[in-house]
Amino acid sequence: MTLLPRPSVRHQKQLSRVMQAVLAVIVVYGVVSGAPKAISNGGIALLITFVPAALERNYEVPLDPWLALWITSAVFFHAIGSAWFYTQISWWDHLTHSLSASLVAGVGYTTMRAVDLHNDDIRIPDRFAFVFILLMVLAFGVVWELFEFGLDVIAGATGVSMPLAQHGLDDTVLDLTYNSVGALLVATFGQAHLTGVVERIREGSGS
Repeated sequence: MTLLPRPSVRHQKQLSRVMQAVLAVIVVYGVVSGAPKAISNGGIALLITFVPAALERNYEVPLDPWLALWITSAVFFHAIGSAWFYTQISWWDHLTHSLSASLVAGVGYTTMRAVDLHNDDIRIPDRFAFVFILLMVLAFGVVWELFEFGLDVIAGATGVSMPLAQHGLDDTVLDLTYNSVGALLVATFGQAHLTGVVERIREGSGS
């Protein structure tokens, strides 16, 4: 039994195409209006949306429609946030941080479980998996905040507008808090929703 409905392949592709079209519009808008943030955020996000299909086609890594849509949604919401919503809706940043953190946690969980299933000498208890996911996302969040701080330093020294920026200590603390929310969701429900993904990756790799 699953806790979230899984879209069909057809619906997943339709939703992904719509989001890709919106991202393409953001990039075109950035080019026309001379907005480098729209170009960089929209362009990078658009490229990432093609990663699931590339993994299946080039490396035979099987990803189900739900996971592919998850990846696309995470970068999509960040890109449209950078284009407009971050400045207009106060909680949009919290939404994207939770979603992005859940994606990082999902990748970490899937990798860890794939290693667990691949090697008979390795057994990873559920309690360790829970702690591992939390610590991994928290560490990734700290590195990300340092990355944003570095971009702020470069922007201040060069006067060049950067696609990412920090907005004070309170904002950093909130970002890390909502990162933890995303990690907790995956740590709590990951086994129910990602076990099938791990099995498919294992089968696809011939392990």
